Amino acid sequence: MGQLDLTLTISESIPNFPGSPPPQFIFWSSINDEGYNLELLFLSSHTGTHLDAPYHFKKDGMKIHQIPLARLMGNAILIKIKKLKDQAISKKDIINFEKKNGKIPNHSSIVFFTGWQKNLKKNIYFKNNPGLSKSAAKYLVLKNVNLVGIDSPSIDLGIDKSFSVHKIFAKKNILIVENLSNLEKIPNSDFQFTILPLKLKNATGSPVRAIASY
Repeated sequence: MGQLDLTLTISESIPNFPGSPPPQFIFWSSINDEGYNLELLFLSSHTGTHLDAPYHFKKDGMKIHQIPLARLMGNAILIKIKKLKDQAISKKDIINFEKKNGKIPNHSSIVFFTGWQKNLKKNIYFKNNPGLSKSAAKYLVLKNVNLVGIDSPSIDLGIDKSFSVHKIFAKKNILIVENLSNLEKIPNSDFQFTILPLKLKNATGSPVRAIASY
């Protein structure tokens, strides 16, 4: 069985969502002085490859520490559909995938490869990223999906400042994973995923280590 890391490396130079502070790795102690090396971390809970808890956009939504492990690992369906700046993944795109590959079962976890990660270091990465259309999101809600992931910085189009899809998914307690990488290297449309956030009490999100097995 092959395994693949789907996670961006967090560093002080990783691009961040506009308005969020850049991560800081703060020196705290060294082997020479205290007998061990140690650093402090300062970063948004939505840095790099991360999981959004429903609480991010729903007042009474599930928080990161409340998410059951069963929802963070299992079977996933990879939908490869390249998109350019400001292009939405449509309901029709998903239906076309189903025509070729069979109906997406209820309670599935869906991951979208758009090819957008190649723009990570460009100014357009956060401003013009592809995302789901509202009709696509509502179609997945009808299937009671567990989780939706994407290789874009947001499940919403960059030009959608109202976070429409986030709100649609949060209302139904659907998990969101953003900034996934290496999706193009997964050879099949079906794979096993493991997405593990830090167990942060009452948090809206967390960086994750995301892994594909196939």
